[in-house]
Amino acid sequence: MKLYHSQTSPYVRKVMVLLHETNQLQDVELETVAGTPLSPAAPLEGKNPLTKVPALERPDGPTLFDSRVICAFFDARAEAGFYPEGARRWDVLTLEALADGILDAALLMTYEARLRPADKQWDEWVEAQWVKIERACAALNQRWMAHLSGALDMGQIAVACALGYLDLRHDARGWRAGNDALAAWYAAFSERPSMVATRPPS
Repeated sequence: MKLYHSQTSPYVRKVMVLLHETNQLQDVELETVAGTPLSPAAPLEGKNPLTKVPALERPDGPTLFDSRVICAFFDARAEAGFYPEGARRWDVLTLEALADGILDAALLMTYEARLRPADKQWDEWVEAQWVKIERACAALNQRWMAHLSGALDMGQIAVACALGYLDLRHDARGWRAGNDALAAWYAAFSERPSMVATRPPS
């Protein structure tokens, strides 16, 4: 299998952490690609019509894309149980969706600063994205700490990768303020070997 990959993509990082945690890294060939919404990654054309990473090319089926789909595939392949059955499954899926929402908002902020001409940047829109992130972090800190501190699952991995991206691109915003429990959890979780091995270059 071939995983189309970018070292700085937090969505790719979710997949990579899962591969490390389930000992499947050796089963995947990594192909690094680069692109932006304005300049899509050419190697992905014909594989992922959205031309986004991650995308997983398989010998026995169509290319899979979207990090949630790929993570679910590798979890099922390893029978790891990171998407558990029963009531906890819905908690995990909700946490992963919340984490991906943080990433969506953070990436929009990044693209606004990097890709839009300075005279066309919209400060109020950027701040609205950060408000979403603040609300999400507060919800994690207030409602989800018992889950985050429990058995390892995909919700925890997704949240950790989202917070790692905030540190990478929006550290000055200070997501930790008022979120002491979440910050302490992340400090410990980020030292897992899988997280250390997948830290993006600064």
